[in-house]
Amino acid sequence: MPDLPAFAPSRPVVLVPYRPAWPDEFAALARRLRVLAGPLLLRIDHIGSTAVPGLSAKDVLDVQLTVTSLPAAAALTAALRHAGFRQGEATQYDEFHGLPPDSAELRKLYMREPAGERRTHLHIREAGRFNARYALLFRDYLRASPRARAEYELLKSRAAALFPRSIEGYLYLKEPVFHLVFEAASLWAAQVGWQLPPAAA
Repeated sequence: MPDLPAFAPSRPVVLVPYRPAWPDEFAALARRLRVLAGPLLLRIDHIGSTAVPGLSAKDVLDVQLTVTSLPAAAALTAALRHAGFRQGEATQYDEFHGLPPDSAELRKLYMREPAGERRTHLHIREAGRFNARYALLFRDYLRASPRARAEYELLKSRAAALFPRSIEGYLYLKEPVFHLVFEAASLWAAQVGWQLPPAAA
């Protein structure tokens, strides 16, 4: 087995048991975002591990904001910045094997919580794009499959144990698993007739 790459300490990786308060925290944030954004948003969804009941996670709310197009989202990001939310790079790209790293299917805008507030990641993605659909499919498959959820949780706990002070190392181990889960989730979606769920907000 090859040695793991060396990753310099960056940010500690702390997983906590699932907290029943996470959905309520998301709901309160979604209401706030809806007031700030108004009709600029098509939908707001709770994504990531904190959106999967029973799954341990880093205590970070991941929220997907769906818009008609990223070029037209300037008014949305301006409203969020005015409310104190912090913007990352002008345009970021999610990663997925088989798609070019600069594919329009992977483009997004990224923002974080105002200084001093609970950690939150806002992923602004275009309706109909691969990355917007994938985030919801991944979440719903883990919600529906206790076995997949348990194995994914085991992988996360081992990755955190190997890289307790490096988020880069933690993600290095997790990244291939996203593709495995996607394959299983795609088969599940075909079997159950999964469709894009109604918006949470």
